[in-house]
Amino acid sequence: MGFLSQGTGEEETSSGGASPPTGPGDGFGARFVAPVVIGSMLNPVNSTMISTALVPIGRSFQAGASATVWLIAGLYMASSVAQPAMGRVADRLGARRVYLAGLVMVGLAGAAGLLARSLGELIAVRVLIGIGTSAAHPAAMAMIRAQSVRLGGETPGRVLGALTIAGLSSAALGPVLGGLLVGLAGWRAVFGVNLPLAATGLALTLLWLPKDEPRRAEPGRGGTWTALDPLGLLLFTGALLPVMFFLMRLRQHPWPLAALGAVLTVALILWERRARQPFIDVRMLAANGPLVRTYLRCGATYLVIYCILYGYTQWLEEARAYSALATGMLMLPMCAMAALCSGMVARRRGVRRPLLAGTAAMVAASAALAFTGPGTPVWLLVAIGLVFGLPNGLNSVGNQAAMYAQTPAEQTGTAAGLFRTAQYLGAIASSSLIGLLYGQRASTGGLHTIAIALSALATVLLLATLADRGLARDGG
Repeated sequence: MGFLSQGTGEEETSSGGASPPTGPGDGFGARFVAPVVIGSMLNPVNSTMISTALVPIGRSFQAGASATVWLIAGLYMASSVAQPAMGRVADRLGARRVYLAGLVMVGLAGAAGLLARSLGELIAVRVLIGIGTSAAHPAAMAMIRAQSVRLGGETPGRVLGALTIAGLSSAALGPVLGGLLVGLAGWRAVFGVNLPLAATGLALTLLWLPKDEPRRAEPGRGGTWTALDPLGLLLFTGALLPVMFFLMRLRQHPWPLAALGAVLTVALILWERRARQPFIDVRMLAANGPLVRTYLRCGATYLVIYCILYGYTQWLEEARAYSALATGMLMLPMCAMAALCSGMVARRRGVRRPLLAGTAAMVAASAALAFTGPGTPVWLLVAIGLVFGLPNGLNSVGNQAAMYAQTPAEQTGTAAGLFRTAQYLGAIASSSLIGLLYGQRASTGGLHTIAIALSALATVLLLATLADRGLARDGG
């Protein structure tokens, strides 16, 4: 969800692309929900589907884990910047237009992946996929908000719930789908699958989603370009990218990048404090400690989750010599557990108990990885993945629910955009840790070192969750 992607009510849509609904039920029926769900699935499924293709890609281009990790980082670096930026553009220029443009970019990137002749070209393709899928999700949220305003009612919980479950489920099922595609058609299939997905989304959007209405001028608010806060966006990008490159190159100790990121962050804060329409409302963040802690908890959680999605699958393929298809099947119970838990938590009001349960499972499963090796029976490998499915579902939904509870209603779009950025930073940190500790090959010794690091981080996260009074006020 991007910054301000909820809209202001002026992005109301007309029925140019669909028959006018006669009531809320008709306006949020299957014809509306299906296209926006496809958009919400594209980024998470592409982020995790690549996990079972990393080893085959590395073999094709004679590249090790420290090189193929850029296939992960490229998408997350692009998404970290593009997700909030595209949300802002969708809010100003029309959500349906941005949604369609994102789907076109995803389809073109998928075709380019089928033709790529080097690892560098594949990394560029992943960057394009990150930008295209980042347009889809915030635009989908903006269209839902516009539909609610047009119908004169609140958004049904089942619609937002459908998007949340679809995103989590597609991320969890990504390794299984990737393993199936690689096993049946080779690693290029994980790029080519974006063609039918994007084409389906385009067709359903053109047929069923209402067109954008022309925007009306806002007296005293400046033009569209000014309202996008271009300097704020540039400073946000400039502050974020050095931090990401620093995380990706920890082995080289690139402290100048960290210093540059810190300087640009200060510049960003100073500018946004005086901007009339800030890209990021830093005043709101400074006054909302529980929300900031939720961002930190989200980033740490996804660092652990993605270390498993990427690091564990690479170890299964290289150290245990399982095929991509077999690895995907071994990860299937984890995916099923994550989907089941996310559905259960989505129906609960309290967030503290699910977060504590998920984090405790994270500690246990991370510790168990330290005792796995070449002779570990298959059932135990599956059981470890099954336990990791608990935080994948419980913590993902719990942190998102906490974010909504801790955010002022008028700041939901901004807060949600930063939530996704925190998630991407955690994912990038995980890919950096994998590259740092694995090196050229996913060895058992490297997995044990990762397990020790994750156990320590999960323990700190559990203690911090227990001590967070903001969560205690949210109830059980």
